[in-house]
Amino acid sequence: MGLFKKDKLQIIAFNGYGTPDRFYVRGRALEDENIDLGNKGAFKLLINTWKRFETDEIKNTPIRVTIGNHITLLGKTDHEGYYLVNEKVESLSKYINEEGWVKFEISFFDTELKREILNQNSFPGKMLIPSIKSKFGVISDIDDTILHTGVVSSLKWKVIINTIFKRATSRRPLEGAAEFYHLLHQGKTGQEANPIFYVSHSPWNLYRYLELFLTTNNFPKGPILLRSMSSFTRRKRDDKPQKQKEITGILNTYPELSFILIGDSGEKDADIYIEISKLFPNRVKAIYLRSVSDGRRMSRVSNLFSAHKNIPFLMVNKTEEAIAHAKEQGFI
Repeated sequence: MGLFKKDKLQIIAFNGYGTPDRFYVRGRALEDENIDLGNKGAFKLLINTWKRFETDEIKNTPIRVTIGNHITLLGKTDHEGYYLVNEKVESLSKYINEEGWVKFEISFFDTELKREILNQNSFPGKMLIPSIKSKFGVISDIDDTILHTGVVSSLKWKVIINTIFKRATSRRPLEGAAEFYHLLHQGKTGQEANPIFYVSHSPWNLYRYLELFLTTNNFPKGPILLRSMSSFTRRKRDDKPQKQKEITGILNTYPELSFILIGDSGEKDADIYIEISKLFPNRVKAIYLRSVSDGRRMSRVSNLFSAHKNIPFLMVNKTEEAIAHAKEQGFI
């Protein structure tokens, strides 16, 4: 009979970002498949990849967020198990820890749930509020920008192999990337605590996988912004890419901050970053694009920026080049 035992439930809180008077956090309620991201062996890795994408969502169910002992917010999951809590809240500043994060607990608020919840009905989450000392923010792509992925490979075969058959803890970051991001986070004075946002076209199913990769390789902690699987098929022809929507949301949230945008020359980062620069004049301090081993794509990107010489842009072959440029510009 144990074969028919139902999985326990869990709520995943994606690291969010907000302001002293705005709480903004997303996440997902799912059945807990006991995914072990540290597993070795091709078969176990394959099974865990299947579990990440074959999700059992807890749909249309109320959830509750508790901040400290005095603030309670309510939300509800949608038909895919996702939730968004976006509320105006006063006095969030008193809950910020020394690293700029507000910690909270999230729980199911549905007394009709009949299955036993994982351990207890309380799951941790964090939301970043940038420091008043911050001079700028950093928005970075992940694939082939800080993580060797292979998005320009034929038929994306390298992406598939890396995602399915490699553990997050064994994936290789691009050389020097973590050091560069820490320098940007610290800023010129070393005390600026500039916020780092990680934005990717990858699905939310890979959130914990990517979070573990960033932690294992000592990247600065920051919100990770991905997209739902349904967005891969439901996007309208004239709709903006989800990555661009996320970046726009960040810049609108922090109108007092300028930003450094980091990506690669392999996909659409150049197009998105140029459009962001136009939409937010004088808000983009620099654009760094890592070169990829595809001459046609790199030539296209170079031609794009040649028509926009007013936008600060550097094609990066090695991280040392970006570090040297950032020092010249007084970012670090």
